[in-house]
Amino acid sequence: MSQTIELPFWLFALILVFAAITFASHFLFPSVRWFFRRRLERAVEQLNQRLERPIQPFNLTRRHDMIQRLIFDPRVTQAISDHARAEGIPENVAFEEARRYAREIVPSFSAFTYFSLAIRAARLLSNTVYTVRFGHQGASSLRGIDPDATVIFVMNHRSNMDYVLVTYLAAERSALSYAVGEWARVWPLSGLIRAMGAYFIRRRSRSGLYHKVLATYVSLATQAGVTQAVFPEGGLSLDGRVAPAKLGLLRYMVEAYDPKHRDVVFVPVSLNYDRVLEDNILTSAARRGQRRFRARIGVIALRLLRQLGLWLVGRYRRAGFAAVNFGQPLSLRAFVQDNPDAEISNGELVRGVGHELMTRIAANVPVLPVPLLAWAVLNTGDQSRAMLLGRVEGILGALPKTARYADNIELGPALEQALTRMIARGLLSEREGWIAARADNLDGLRFYATSIAHLIPAKALTQQSTDVADAAFSPSSVET
Repeated sequence: MSQTIELPFWLFALILVFAAITFASHFLFPSVRWFFRRRLERAVEQLNQRLERPIQPFNLTRRHDMIQRLIFDPRVTQAISDHARAEGIPENVAFEEARRYAREIVPSFSAFTYFSLAIRAARLLSNTVYTVRFGHQGASSLRGIDPDATVIFVMNHRSNMDYVLVTYLAAERSALSYAVGEWARVWPLSGLIRAMGAYFIRRRSRSGLYHKVLATYVSLATQAGVTQAVFPEGGLSLDGRVAPAKLGLLRYMVEAYDPKHRDVVFVPVSLNYDRVLEDNILTSAARRGQRRFRARIGVIALRLLRQLGLWLVGRYRRAGFAAVNFGQPLSLRAFVQDNPDAEISNGELVRGVGHELMTRIAANVPVLPVPLLAWAVLNTGDQSRAMLLGRVEGILGALPKTARYADNIELGPALEQALTRMIARGLLSEREGWIAARADNLDGLRFYATSIAHLIPAKALTQQSTDVADAAFSPSSVET
């Protein structure tokens, strides 16, 4: 027992390392984790005091614990058994498949990452690229929502900048849990998105087991009061129109509703831009008739790098206006009471909710200078600059109130700047003061015009208005 044993130095060092790891994992790490956990809980308590909708405990559950809770949920265990029997595989193999799906779906929300990093980055990015403005209803439509209700923001999908823009504009209300498609499942972006509370979905998966795991997670989050954000169109709009809702995620949320507990309130959010960063890619995909893009989030990074280069040489200009309009919320409890014959089981209730939400979104799409000028040129033909600008002012006077704003801006400079940008981008041409559509870029012009075409009545072409204050756009100031 007292004999001397000689060891190589590398082996002695390795033993010391393992001993240190064992000591830390059993004695030091739990205390350190507890210390930081307590600090995090206090920080979240302070944060919840200023948020309109506090962060729910569900968001703060450890990711490992949430994965375990998900895969051992009775609905998932039954789906595992059914899947194993249908595929002729052992249940333990099906169980591991479900675990893989759960690890893929479940986020790892970090309040620090969301509110210290993501919100600041979203604010900086949004205001760098665009002049950002709220719509006419703004926050007033959200303050009357039951504080205990689950709030779900339902949005039209114009650009990948939608995520950034809505995250920034909802910063003072709550942390949003996004449903994110396959485009974001790339390292290191996937880790950051999970830390922001987003959960990934496979839009084209045909696996019944996968859909049951996803449905169960969405159901648990909805019942726990987690504020979520979804794009029910299922992808970016290729032609600018607001498309009908795809009912997958909406179905899971509606089915999670329990009239004996908290209400589920859908908030329609309408977005529009003077410049969609991916417009050329989207119009090209529309011409091909397929939803396969050569670039997705990468195109935004490329555009931003290009804008950074312009800023460094003093030639940077914002891409125009970006506007968000929060529409009238839709209470699921009230909708069920108003439609007592609609049943969840046959999908009738979900279809009714989806149709109503997309109708409200379409009715509140912000009318911005570039889409309006594009519509006017396509529908009234070539004309002088003065005639075009005067005609656009007249069109504004005929628009419904939900599409107009009265923020006392100088309408003339706003239109002039938009017209200059459209000419520079090759959407329009100007010769001796005469404005015309570019024949080689009609798809781009239609892409913007179509986003508001459903809002413009037939009488708009003949009605003229000189009341600039009443016909003002959504922005409240004009960039210089």
